[in-house]
Amino acid sequence: MSRGTVNRLLLGVVGAVLLAAGVLVLAGGLDLYGRLGVDPPSWWPLTSPDQPVVSADSRTRWTGEAWWWPVVIGGLTVVVAGTAWWLVAQLRRSGPTSVVLPTPGAPGLRLRLRTRALEEAVESGAVVLPEVERAGVRLVRGPRHPRLRAAVRMTPGGDPAALAEHFEAGPRTGVLTSLGLPELPADLRIRVVAAQPEVTGRRHRHRGKRPRVV
Repeated sequence: MSRGTVNRLLLGVVGAVLLAAGVLVLAGGLDLYGRLGVDPPSWWPLTSPDQPVVSADSRTRWTGEAWWWPVVIGGLTVVVAGTAWWLVAQLRRSGPTSVVLPTPGAPGLRLRLRTRALEEAVESGAVVLPEVERAGVRLVRGPRHPRLRAAVRMTPGGDPAALAEHFEAGPRTGVLTSLGLPELPADLRIRVVAAQPEVTGRRHRHRGKRPRVV
């Protein structure tokens, strides 16, 4: 599961919980149950404006139990540790920071290339391809080997099939040859920019929404 999927899942769960809690507090604070003639169950939280969000009985129900404070402290520790881990994961790069280059003539020598340098080399080769306006490349972790994820934006009327062939024969093959890498899988995403409509007569300024290339 990718980092983006995990982030969306966590944000969705937290948002749903906060939304449900907010609706319950709002319904009780505005006395919607009394106005609508709804009789909520006895265990339902905050049924009237005069009722506290958490009653005194609820706050002190298990404080006398031996397991209460260890569970509270342990649960808060897990929440804080999980939050810190999530924050560190957002700051950390999703892909490898460097690539090991083969050294056939010197078995004891270990060469590493910065990931950003490799990405910039592929981007430079992709930008000069015909009908390409912009290119973005990232090196991510794959199941077995690192993978290139390239996204290019083509000019209106471009040929995606021809661009895919040029990318394979140009930037990707060039990097493999120059660096001596045995393989480097790549995923190419192509987005073609729609042609701007011609405006006749009265002149208008048309500001189209620029496509986002990740």
